[in-house]
Amino acid sequence: MSLDLSGLDADRIPRHVGLILDGNGRWANARGLPRTAGHAAGEAALFDTVEGALEIGIEWLSAYTFSTENWSRSEEEVEFLMWFNEDLLTRRRDDLHAQGVRMLFAGDMDDPRIPDRNRKHMAEAAEMTAGNTDLSLVFAFNYGSRREIVEATRSLAARAVAGEMTPDEIDETALAGSLYIPYMPDVDLIIRSSGEHRLSNFLLWQAAYAEFHFPGILWPDFDRQALLDSVLDYQSRDRRFGGAEDQVPD
Repeated sequence: MSLDLSGLDADRIPRHVGLILDGNGRWANARGLPRTAGHAAGEAALFDTVEGALEIGIEWLSAYTFSTENWSRSEEEVEFLMWFNEDLLTRRRDDLHAQGVRMLFAGDMDDPRIPDRNRKHMAEAAEMTAGNTDLSLVFAFNYGSRREIVEATRSLAARAVAGEMTPDEIDETALAGSLYIPYMPDVDLIIRSSGEHRLSNFLLWQAAYAEFHFPGILWPDFDRQALLDSVLDYQSRDRRFGGAEDQVPD
């Protein structure tokens, strides 16, 4: 199903959209299904949204697929999510590659709890799609923004101790250049499904001036039309980036 883009301002497309994929478990519970069924349904929603992003002309799409806090879930659910992320990569990789999607991964990949096979498939997907330019799709996997900022700070501190830079040279540009994906642009729009209104440790640095949209539906019910509706809402806003209100002349 193609989107009706007639109401879209092509000059005000958000360059980078972040997705907090919330509500898979609640979607499954409401249907008397195991939570894992909600994650499976959420996959279809994610890739319909990816196709919508390609239609709209969004350059970057970041999806929060597994947070550093998700390890506290039941062993059964965590094991399923590890398998599910691996299976998703092997099934979807070729289709994404054919559509010109570059696959990137942000998170603590050195965590020993991540199975080696997951790391292998992520590396293969990133390598295969590295030359694609139609859309950069970031999987935030084992991701926590506070951890990302701490690791970036440690890296800068180590460089200062080694004499590679002075403390005075540590500024916003230096810190941004030490994040998981240093060339990732700031987020313009963050969408969180399910009706919750919080960031949950997602892209805290990159979202400093992001707009937010909360569609109030569970993630498996999200699709490309919901993405378009979010972008249209984004285009209705006046982004000032902390600037003063327009002055009315005397």
